Amino acid sequence: MTNEIEESRYNFKGLFKYISTVVSWTVFVILILICIFLVYYYISVRLYATKGEKYEPKFSIYTIVSPSMEPTINKYDVIVNTRVDNIEDVKVNDVITFISTWKVTYGMTITHRVVGIKEMDNGEVCLVTRGDNNTQEDSACVTEKDIIGVTRAVIPGLGKIQSVLASKMGWLLIIIVPALYIIIKDIFKIFGLAKEIKEEEKEGKNASNKNSEKNKNNMPNRKLKNAYRDLMKVKNKKS
Repeated sequence: MTNEIEESRYNFKGLFKYISTVVSWTVFVILILICIFLVYYYISVRLYATKGEKYEPKFSIYTIVSPSMEPTINKYDVIVNTRVDNIEDVKVNDVITFISTWKVTYGMTITHRVVGIKEMDNGEVCLVTRGDNNTQEDSACVTEKDIIGVTRAVIPGLGKIQSVLASKMGWLLIIIVPALYIIIKDIFKIFGLAKEIKEEEKEGKNASNKNSEKNKNNMPNRKLKNAYRDLMKVKNKKS
């Protein structure tokens, strides 16, 4: 029964250690990704401020704030775009991010799917777009100068983290939560170490007590042997 209890404790400790390791690495990877995202975003903003609207980065990151592309791209998903150097590289069914020229959404950044390609009267190529969740095509056609990039990757739900981080409470949580986790983990380690030390001390005392008991049990035998030796010495002298 005792062995079963000890084995159960060992399995629980092993499971707890495994879960703790997975959580630690997960938190670490998430923090690294967030840091990379924020650094890239900061650099992009600084370069845009320096070079103005002519600055076109190779990669661009946007958070989706409307359901127009659902279920392909959901609200609060983050998309990663690559720059388009030639409009002829864009194909039908590509998802692109562009600056809208339609009077209702003029100047807004839109991410929709290319559903057609046509040529305007001046010979310029124009992309017909529509959101996957919309029933009608966009009113304005997208020209090369309005394209920001083609969507290459979608990170689900990352925009929610971004919105949280944008608040003061979010920054506070991103610092406090990992710190608390590390502190609690260290406290458990300290308690575990203290328990191991107590168990080792207890085992040492038990071993010492056993040796003492053994010595006590052997004491009469030693006295008896010594008395027998003394008796034999006296007998030999008399003889």
